Amino acid sequence: TALLSPTCDDPAVEEAADLALRQINADRKEGYILSLYRIFSVQEHPQEMTGSVFYLILDVVDTECHVLSKQLWKNCKARPAHRTVYGQCKAIIYINQARNISHLNTYECILQPVPPRYIWSVCPDCPVDDCPTEPKYLETAVQSLAKFNEKSEQSHYFSVLNVTRASMQWVVGPAYFVEFLIQETSCSKNDSIADISECQPLPSELAQIGFCKGSVVNSHLEHEQFIRISCEIYSLQ
Repeated sequence: TALLSPTCDDPAVEEAADLALRQINADRKEGYILSLYRIFSVQEHPQEMTGSVFYLILDVVDTECHVLSKQLWKNCKARPAHRTVYGQCKAIIYINQARNISHLNTYECILQPVPPRYIWSVCPDCPVDDCPTEPKYLETAVQSLAKFNEKSEQSHYFSVLNVTRASMQWVVGPAYFVEFLIQETSCSKNDSIADISECQPLPSELAQIGFCKGSVVNSHLEHEQFIRISCEIYSLQ
């Protein structure tokens, strides 16, 4: 059978794009949930018996949900334009509506951040994403996680696994913003621990993983540090 070229706003095409993006996000192990910006192109190959294979090119942007959250992309908050990572995903998906089957055969996504020159032209004072592996951002993550460990009702202390996004801005002094993954350690909250970095992570099959957003704002006016932290803990997969 010949390849068809349905319109991008065809309900069957929109469903194919939704299902493809759900399965792409479920398969990815690093980064953030991708959201559909628009369907760039589509071709449909009807099968002899039932169902169709869709060849999709999807324009996507990243969201504020980490892939480990397993959230549906439609439930995730989009990032502001100056902080968005955008790109394209090419996907081939088989869909058989009569038998309620959808199978993602293959996909490839190429992503890139918004160029800094665009950010500066739109929002000169906005923090620009920086290299998350720099020591100052790891220190920010460690400082903000200490506040979470102190306040949380978790049974074990958590340690920083890796920093996934980082930026800096001058407010009343240098302000550092980080997003990072945390992992449950073997140290119990019942014990007084002087240095959490000495705690061994629990084995991966036992450890809870979390995703945090933290900031450390250094105020030169008040000679104080203001630390904020919010974390989501994901149940064992």
